[in-house]
Amino acid sequence: MASTPSYRLLQIALAAFGTVMICLYPLAVVWPSGWAWHHGAPYESHYFMMIVGVYVTLGLFLLNAARRPEANISLIWFAAVSSLVHAAVMAVESFDMGGHHHGHLWGDVPALLVVAVVLPILLRSAGLATR
Repeated sequence: MASTPSYRLLQIALAAFGTVMICLYPLAVVWPSGWAWHHGAPYESHYFMMIVGVYVTLGLFLLNAARRPEANISLIWFAAVSSLVHAAVMAVESFDMGGHHHGHLWGDVPALLVVAVVLPILLRSAGLATR
């Protein structure tokens, strides 16, 4: 595939999003109200550590996909659509849990929405959305 500016932006976005996903645990340490759904250290929640494992894995796969996005279109769409679904669920939950989780509306919810919007736009502009 020829390296167009749109293709290169897609590669950069995949690498950046993958890196952020890999850094979920440190983000929860630095800014727990925006990234963790429990009180205490991140490792004290089995649920959160499971989420960290899933996102580190997805992040590693996105980093790999950045090398050849055209060979990873299904993975890229999965990252986009699952991010949209995850953001929607978390947005609703941030209101339903007694108001203790509004920080997520400034942390992980918008981060996931960025992934959900940017990846499809870049796939389309790179001419990969229909393959």
